[in-house]
Amino acid sequence: MAAERCTVDGTVNSLIFQNEDNGYTVLRLDTTDGEQITVVGCIPCAAPGEELIITGEWKHHPTHGVQIQAETVERYMPRSESGILNYLSSGAVKGVGPATAQLLVQRFGEETLDVLELEPERMTLLKGITARKAQEIAASFRAQAGMRRLMEFLAESGLSAALAVKLCKRFGDQASEAVRANPYLLCDEFFGVSFAAADQIALSGGAEADSDARVEAAVLFTLRHNCGNGHVFLPRPKLTAATAAMLDLSEDCVERAVDSLIETGKLVEETVANVQACYLAGMYEDEVFVSRRIGQMCEEDADQGRNVEAILEEIQARQGIVYAPEQRQAVETAAYSGVFLLTGGPGTGKTTCVRGIVALLERMGLRVELAAPTGRAAKRLGEACGREAQTIHRMLGMSYNETLGEVAFAKNEKEPLDTDAVIVDEMSMVDLNLMRSLLAALRPMCRLILVGDADQLPSVGPGNVFSDLIRSRRLHVVELTEIFRQARRSAIVRNAHAVNAGETPVLTPNQGDYFFLRRRMPEQVAQTIVELCQVRLPRNMGIDPGQIQVLSPTRRGAAGTAALNRVLQAALNPAAPGKREKICGDLLLRQGDRVMQIKNDYDIIWQKEDGAVGTGVFNGDVGTITEIDPSGELVTVLFDDRMATYTTEMLPELELAYAVTVHKAQGSEYKAVILAAAPCAPTLMVRNVLYTAITRAKDLLILVGDDQAIVQMAATDRRSRRYSGLKVRLREGRRAR
Repeated sequence: MAAERCTVDGTVNSLIFQNEDNGYTVLRLDTTDGEQITVVGCIPCAAPGEELIITGEWKHHPTHGVQIQAETVERYMPRSESGILNYLSSGAVKGVGPATAQLLVQRFGEETLDVLELEPERMTLLKGITARKAQEIAASFRAQAGMRRLMEFLAESGLSAALAVKLCKRFGDQASEAVRANPYLLCDEFFGVSFAAADQIALSGGAEADSDARVEAAVLFTLRHNCGNGHVFLPRPKLTAATAAMLDLSEDCVERAVDSLIETGKLVEETVANVQACYLAGMYEDEVFVSRRIGQMCEEDADQGRNVEAILEEIQARQGIVYAPEQRQAVETAAYSGVFLLTGGPGTGKTTCVRGIVALLERMGLRVELAAPTGRAAKRLGEACGREAQTIHRMLGMSYNETLGEVAFAKNEKEPLDTDAVIVDEMSMVDLNLMRSLLAALRPMCRLILVGDADQLPSVGPGNVFSDLIRSRRLHVVELTEIFRQARRSAIVRNAHAVNAGETPVLTPNQGDYFFLRRRMPEQVAQTIVELCQVRLPRNMGIDPGQIQVLSPTRRGAAGTAALNRVLQAALNPAAPGKREKICGDLLLRQGDRVMQIKNDYDIIWQKEDGAVGTGVFNGDVGTITEIDPSGELVTVLFDDRMATYTTEMLPELELAYAVTVHKAQGSEYKAVILAAAPCAPTLMVRNVLYTAITRAKDLLILVGDDQAIVQMAATDRRSRRYSGLKVRLREGRRAR
């Protein structure tokens, strides 16, 4: 049945399911009309006896029939003695069971809940309730009362009830008061509320347009927002102009706020390359730490050792290869460098070098750890070297503080990694924050070898670390430029290097492992891609659809990932009897779908077949939906060897992944890649997007689209500038002020 909006009120009869971490709840509601209905949604701390007014949409669940998906919830505590008894008997208040509930209601009647919140000492008049127990009962009830008041306040502002759970984790039963006193705290990354939404709450509550709190919050928000765009700092003139425009205030007013934030230490201002650079305090500390630690490591070069030449000859003989001059230089340099960078495009032998470096360092008696930013990249690195490789997060022992909303690592300056050398692949994906954490976990004299392709897209997070390190000219760097004979046979490799040099890739139909199919209309692009995935590649080349990855520079339009995912889902995983489905907003999920995690979630619990359990699924992880449980409330996803379960409230963190953006594909390699090449936003019609897309293909690459769009992308070397001081700090050997 079609979704139909409605408002119903009634009393909670029973709870079917409740997730304490995110507030997701399934309950039975006895309506005032005498019906019993099922309600699903975020209703933290719901309990039998509580009175609710639910606004939402009727949905038809394939197994459980009609139910309401709650969007807003008004909550009222029970007022009758029977309702209060039902509520307290449910165990909703810690320390109160059925027997205690009976005693309380018998003594205090309809005043019982007021006694719990306002006069807990009166409970000590009852046998068995000590002063300590009375205070514990009161604390539990006040926490729930605070949650209800907070939810009501958020609902009035159009914010989700799920936000109340996060606020209560941070501020406890004072959360409502904290938000009312300073709505701008909602702009914290942990809460994820836009400045506009927080600003509306503040202004409607009487805040002045030019108040210090408002302007300072806007400055901080502008800097945080631009960190999301890759910037480590903003020039002061740009910061003040952008903030003033957002607030419709004078730049002088913003300048005063910037000065105030600098005085309180929330911002740091420093001249970087003749620019007045304004940093968030944490970003400044990260950049200074990375610069200082890298500078120290540059001075930690070890003796090369007398046996390196002999060891290299043994390694070449054992591996059956002869290193090219650049490769030999790379392996030798790693033998004496405190920190060493290896870069080069496809087919230049980076993997061969890494294998040689691992073998050489181990023959020198050093313990070596291999790591990469993503699980797929780590798996590929491990397979190439014939040994275990981990994600950087796992190697550092990542954990997550739910209260602070911060990532923490077990390995750090106090508890460093027990290894002599660390090799990190796909370094272009590593942002400044992660680089700081990695360096903090290296003990003195531990070697660091960083491997990547500096011409690929930069990291999603702030900074341009790999490129900055190379361009600083302070470190040992070897760039591999020779394309080896075997690689030269690949049209994928040849065209990747052509694009990187600013040349248009060859646009002929068949070059062996590379094809171009001209389709000028975006709808034709989509239709052709479906035919390739569903019929032509499986039938003509024996490539399973699961080994094909469709890429697009953009999410939008008929040739964008959103539209492509819908048509590819219908073609590759159509509806069938017994195949369960789950609707989440505009997204239809089906058993067998390929999906991607689109944000870091440190709380998701996963389990491996061997029983090992861990937490954390990260932005860009791709898996397959293996099960949607009969109730429709749980969705199970297999990420490589990890099985994770999602509740309905968590599903917005997933999207279909038959087609993904080029940015999301960074760090991954696929047997077959199809690139949808249609005109899109100018910022995406650039060379490094095309280059990154081409280099994702291992065995087969097919470009489908407009030849003029491809010509434009290859010719446009307009890399978005990222404000970062790392290169300058390294080059000048600068320290913190």
